[in-house]
Amino acid sequence: VAHLMSISGLHVTMLAWLAAALLGRVWRWWPRAMVWLPAPQAARWGGLLVAFCYALFAGWGVPAQRTVCMLAVVVLLRSLGLRWPLHAVLLAAAVAVVLLDPWALLQPGFWLSFVAVGLLAASAPVYARDPVLQANAPGWDSADGPGEAGPGAGRMTASRPALLVAQAWHHVRPWLSSGVRSQVVATIGLAPLSMVFFQQLSVVGFVANLVAIPLVTLFITPLALLGMVLAPLWSVAAALVQGLSAFLQALASVPGAVWMAAAAPPWAMACGLLAGLLAVLPLPWRLRAWALPLMLPLLWPPVARPPVGQFEVVAADVGQGTAVLVRTQNHLLVYDTGAAYSHDSDAGMRVLLPLLRGRGERQVDLLMLSHRDTDHVGGAASLMAGLPVRALSSSLAPDHALLARGVPHTPCQAGQGWTWDGVQFQVLHPLAQDLAPGPAAAPGMGPKANTLSCVLRVQAAEVPGRAPRSMLLTGDIEAAQEAALVQRLGPALRSQVLLVPHHGSRTSSTGPFLDAVQPQQAVVQAGYRSRFGHPAPDVLARYSARGIEVLRSDRCGAWTWPAAREGQGDGQGVCERQQRRRYWHHPAAGPPGGPAPTR
Repeated sequence: VAHLMSISGLHVTMLAWLAAALLGRVWRWWPRAMVWLPAPQAARWGGLLVAFCYALFAGWGVPAQRTVCMLAVVVLLRSLGLRWPLHAVLLAAAVAVVLLDPWALLQPGFWLSFVAVGLLAASAPVYARDPVLQANAPGWDSADGPGEAGPGAGRMTASRPALLVAQAWHHVRPWLSSGVRSQVVATIGLAPLSMVFFQQLSVVGFVANLVAIPLVTLFITPLALLGMVLAPLWSVAAALVQGLSAFLQALASVPGAVWMAAAAPPWAMACGLLAGLLAVLPLPWRLRAWALPLMLPLLWPPVARPPVGQFEVVAADVGQGTAVLVRTQNHLLVYDTGAAYSHDSDAGMRVLLPLLRGRGERQVDLLMLSHRDTDHVGGAASLMAGLPVRALSSSLAPDHALLARGVPHTPCQAGQGWTWDGVQFQVLHPLAQDLAPGPAAAPGMGPKANTLSCVLRVQAAEVPGRAPRSMLLTGDIEAAQEAALVQRLGPALRSQVLLVPHHGSRTSSTGPFLDAVQPQQAVVQAGYRSRFGHPAPDVLARYSARGIEVLRSDRCGAWTWPAAREGQGDGQGVCERQQRRRYWHHPAAGPPGGPAPTR
């Protein structure tokens, strides 16, 4: 519907048709012009020019490109006296779009747009694709309608109003039938592509489109265009848009309006795409029946979860901020939610929700917000609105806005601990007295937010023959808090992986703290060319001197530490940028902690 409201092929074609009709009428008033160029030719080329200008003005998106290219192919063929079948016209338009914009192949809109038209053409009945058979198709024609000469004409005794209604229905019925059939084909045929690209499918989309497409195409768009001549028509169009918005919001609020699933493996995607094709092609039903079982792996893809006693970690690439997922077999913990990029965009909306949905996550069992800084809680509101959050743990002040969202909240403090699926979670900081407000503290003059960061240690179950996996999540603690942890816990801090405190700031990662933790790997979540200078060169030098591998999100991308599985050894961490390098990433960038690659 968003595509329909912004720009679509229907809008471009409608404007081209109106412009061609008007230009053809005007062209016939000028005899010399018709000698130079016949009126039908002038109308076609003039309509194409108007369509091109309109599409260019509207942003030249892939749907607009497809429509203009298809119109250009048709106009050129008609000018040459040729006729191509629709699939050849569609292929020529696709080639033209790709030549103009090779990046279009990477856009979901390219595939959705061309596949939709291709499916509509391929799924049409045979007589609808063949002009000869179409002329002999069953149904009334102009010589055999109500009240006309033909079989049974002498028996017509109905009144004239009834005949008018019958004649109107005779003309409207094929249009309605064609519209419903087109929507069924588009809904079923594009469902696999929607799951592949977005991992979600609108269950109410069929009903929404049945109302939105004719309303926007036949009323709202013409009124909006005519409003340039008669301004009051814009008010009528606006009223229709408001009514449509209310209807769509009511549909969107229906429970289960959107089906979401995890990102499917390639074999499941291939099965789903084949299912969509089988479902809409005019094939025998014994073949179409295979569409349902072939679609099931795409709707319910298999999702691998850690075994009991093990956990998986994903340090998301959220720029300058922190966001870490910790997954056990049946539970999910999200540690911080990244930054707010603007008043209407944040890491929760742009990174975490798509990531969680792509992983098949249906809820967050515990959201831990280390402290109140916006680069740690900026995406929390979007995350809490987009997925159910069962519990919240934080060092936020009692009057913080996030605590008023109705999620059960427990302040994080040292001594708290729990076990999920054999995995131990321990909160090491802050102490209870750190969270208590001072008696003489003025508003806004309490402890520094960084000093109250929730520090969480996660440890897997012991496995014979090797030490249990462990990770220390530190928020933005600074040197004083590190020293207090070392003094209070000492060797108990030891962990294989360390989330580098305060993004590698000079105020943290002291030598005694690193000696106590003794990590093998350290993960830095910092922005590309961070304006704060994170991570600081002298901090990186301390890690390097101790032989600790540093993994930076600005060079590594998202970092995944898969769960250890029996018979597969200890899972090794994987950088997304190393695993799925884009062609513009310099191949000689070196290891994730080495020189900065081209961005």
